[in-house]
Amino acid sequence: MERIFTPSVFSFFITFFLLTAAKVKAPYSVLLMERFIPGSGYVEILLLAFYAAWLTKKFLMSDDIAKLRVRIWILFSVVFFAQLFLGIAGFDIFLMTGKLHVPVPAVIVGGPVFRGEGFFMPIILVSTIILFGPAWCSYLCYFGAWDGLASSRCRKPNIDVSKVAPFRYAVLFLVIISAAVMSYAGVEPLIAAAAGIIFGMAGIGIMIFISRKKGVMFHCTAYCPIGLIVNYTARLSPFRIRITENCNRCGACSNACRYGALSSSDLKRGKPGLTCTLCGDCLSSCKKGEISYSFFNFSGKNSRIVFTVIVVSLHAVFLGLAMV
Repeated sequence: MERIFTPSVFSFFITFFLLTAAKVKAPYSVLLMERFIPGSGYVEILLLAFYAAWLTKKFLMSDDIAKLRVRIWILFSVVFFAQLFLGIAGFDIFLMTGKLHVPVPAVIVGGPVFRGEGFFMPIILVSTIILFGPAWCSYLCYFGAWDGLASSRCRKPNIDVSKVAPFRYAVLFLVIISAAVMSYAGVEPLIAAAAGIIFGMAGIGIMIFISRKKGVMFHCTAYCPIGLIVNYTARLSPFRIRITENCNRCGACSNACRYGALSSSDLKRGKPGLTCTLCGDCLSSCKKGEISYSFFNFSGKNSRIVFTVIVVSLHAVFLGLAMV
């Protein structure tokens, strides 16, 4: 007898519940379809819930998680930035609050420091980290999707990101201090926004000139301050990547990891490095199946199911709420 409560069914109801809660509780219309056709919000919710159910099945049946992950990640980013550019072009209906903000991850931490308020995005970030760890960086970050695409242009990684770790701390410190100084000095918001845009443009340059040539997501692992925060706060999450004692250190997973989290020293220790984002790309690369997700005392198979249900559901929710 076929199970009634399959992973896809769970994804459907989680997506439906979260989007319904957002629709009911938000002080403004958060669903795009409802802005064009009043009362059609539940149609969009149902479509996204069915999408989550279908995608969960695809992920659990796929032998190439990496390819599927990048595709849906790029889809989310395209939807986000398309609405941003339409908003800039004067179509205010595409802006969630009717106001623009700088869509650069660093602003998630720099913005509240500058304004002394507006902690909505940091709260959302920490909430998702608690739910499924650092996967925010590999599934939900609208900016990082392009770093992933750039790094995939190179056949395999050829740089050790652990050697540039001090640079990451310096960038985070610079972002926080700069925002605090500008706030104290009474700098106009427009100038602060310009600083955020310049920071973001520099990040795009890093993707083009370093990530694309080195095969590693250098922007995400060495430049983005949010990435560093996520790497450390991810310890709040019960999800991990497990490498069994039977691993022969062939290096196949190292070549698949674009986050530089599976170096030879990491494999010797039997666990990924700090920059691991639980993307799951390494699972498909290990032909012996010595790498798996870990969630409390669940088996590797069940841990992957739980992780997939959560990450796909949140992907669908964020896709529906991907407005600036």
